[in-house]
Amino acid sequence: MIQENEKAPDFKLKDQGGNTVRLKDFAGKPLVLYFYPRDDTPGCTTEACSFRDDYSIYKEMGAEIVGVSADDEESHTKFVKKYDLPFTLLADTDHEVCEKYGVWVKKNKFGKEYYGIKRTTFLIDGDRKVAKVFEGVKPASHSAEVIEAVRELA
Repeated sequence: MIQENEKAPDFKLKDQGGNTVRLKDFAGKPLVLYFYPRDDTPGCTTEACSFRDDYSIYKEMGAEIVGVSADDEESHTKFVKKYDLPFTLLADTDHEVCEKYGVWVKKNKFGKEYYGIKRTTFLIDGDRKVAKVFEGVKPASHSAEVIEAVRELA
């Protein structure tokens, strides 16, 4: 997994509108890059809505929020519309970016092993350096701790 003070790996993915988004698009401002397992599931919805509810605070601080999952653009479009999400969701359907960041991991559920996304958030500074890594994220309270880290970054 990418660690604090390392250069954030570059990426190039499509968003919910089919637009190409790259890490360099966020140069000069803090980026909250959060990886989540799946659109429209309980924990992921709680996390996304928490970021949505606090979005104006992030904007005031000059920070951007971008979510990444292995869901496709169509799934992201439905998720954004259903919950009125004001930020970008990126489709990493081949999990290439998830692997670069070290969040594509082996999981075990009900005795079945599979690969999936480990819910993780990276706070990336304006120079593309990872300022903070959040693992073991609790969806309901996560946005508050990220806001605090963005404030400390400023």
